[in-house]
Amino acid sequence: MAEGRGGDIVSEFLSQNLHLENWVESLRGPCETNKQWHARREFVLRNMEVFPTIQPGIPSSSLDRLLSLSMVWANHVFLGCRYPQPVMDKINEMAEGITVTEAPVRKTRDEIMGKTKRPAVSAVEADYQNKKAKPNDTDVKAHAKSVGHPAASALKSGPPPGAPAEHQPFFNRLYKAVAWKLVSAGGFGPNLEHFEILRSCVESCKASLNCVFVPLKDIPDLPTGRTQKEGQVCELRCCTVYMGTGYGRDEVAARAMASKEALKVFQGQQVSVKVCRRRFRGRDVDDLVLLDEQSRSQVFPPALSYPFQEDQ
Repeated sequence: MAEGRGGDIVSEFLSQNLHLENWVESLRGPCETNKQWHARREFVLRNMEVFPTIQPGIPSSSLDRLLSLSMVWANHVFLGCRYPQPVMDKINEMAEGITVTEAPVRKTRDEIMGKTKRPAVSAVEADYQNKKAKPNDTDVKAHAKSVGHPAASALKSGPPPGAPAEHQPFFNRLYKAVAWKLVSAGGFGPNLEHFEILRSCVESCKASLNCVFVPLKDIPDLPTGRTQKEGQVCELRCCTVYMGTGYGRDEVAARAMASKEALKVFQGQQVSVKVCRRRFRGRDVDDLVLLDEQSRSQVFPPALSYPFQEDQ
């Protein structure tokens, strides 16, 4: 609302031009608050002289243009919307002299999400950085002893050709859903309900999260010398694309950590589905992985599931 002297000037002007009062009130949007409308009303009245062909009560292209500019200005002031720079310059020039008290202070999505520097390697990923690239005899023996694990030779196939391009449109939509969800939550942080945020965004895009849990002690690809053997490890996938891995004392904690790791990918400017090499049951396999645009050493935790095996 343009309050104080600005509001007094508008009231005085309308009292001297009663033929304008009912007309300008008819321009008010049904969802505008008093504060928003009083500011936009002043914008319209101040700029009528810029469009001399406007006649109150008579529709015209000039009136439509003025009302459109007034809505653009109000959306920028009260909702934080951004427009192409020439448009921003135009509405700021037209709004010169209008005082809006206690206007909301808005941050863009990039300011909230893009300014925080993402750690190069997460705590979960760090556990695997010292793992040797090639399997050794110990690895093979550990895999052979794993209960229910098929022979390594059974791992055939992989993501079908064109899979990244096929999945990319879905994750573009998911990126937007997550971005605005995090903006409404005040930005990415440690105290969010990470799994609920991710789950709700995925479901809003008409898909579902796939959670795989494995006891930590049953994972053969852990770094040599790791003493922690208790707890659960969770892997998250959506539409067969790997999103994140997390460790916790139980399944709920592991799922929350995996969701937090997955949400970190959405802090960049975009996400991409790519084919990457990962370890799965003693072998290097091609897997679909969701990545951001940052360049870094791609060190992934071993896969807990692999949806691209041929049926045995």
